[in-house]
Amino acid sequence: MSESAPTRVRVWDVPTRIVHWSMVLLFAFSWWTAENGELEWHRWSGYSLTALVLFRLYWGFFGGSTARFAQFLRGPRAVVSYLRGASIAVPGHNPIGAWSVVFMLALLATQIVLGLFAVDVDGLESGPLSSLVSFDTGRTAAHWHETIFNVLLAVIGLHILAAHYYLVVRKQNLIGAMFTGHRHLDGSQPSLVPASIVRLILGILIAAALTWFISRE
Repeated sequence: MSESAPTRVRVWDVPTRIVHWSMVLLFAFSWWTAENGELEWHRWSGYSLTALVLFRLYWGFFGGSTARFAQFLRGPRAVVSYLRGASIAVPGHNPIGAWSVVFMLALLATQIVLGLFAVDVDGLESGPLSSLVSFDTGRTAAHWHETIFNVLLAVIGLHILAAHYYLVVRKQNLIGAMFTGHRHLDGSQPSLVPASIVRLILGILIAAALTWFISRE
């Protein structure tokens, strides 16, 4: 009996894709502003990333089916099985990709929190919450803010290499899917179940309100 031909399946909703590529652009912009001393722009870029991370965390619980942590996070047994070559059919993230996403989100959230408390050498350009900590603590936060950035660069590099491996070796265009929202999968794979517009608006409002509250000096 012949296998069914792959069909075009919707796997990523619009909010997930917008957040993903906005994070890519803002992360690059944050690096550029830091390297060129554009600290005011760096601050606003950080606030924007804060809102995106907060929204993505919210969306991981209340968003479309493939964006939810409960849908794509698998236990150690599934990860080991996948590493051994088992075929695990999932419309969204595979077991390894799922944990890499969570790891990058955790690193980015840590990077943001450190930036909120960071103090520069002369104390003139500091994070909005730096007044809550001592100068030495703020300087330590600034040091780790830069260190975590370098760790993120390495992890992102591995993420990009993995995406190209899947494209070239496994013939799975994961990058394209994050643009179009669709993948060609086995016909038995379900399409994503989108979240309601009410949940989307609520998530945007929560992320915006929390970011505004954090950014107040």
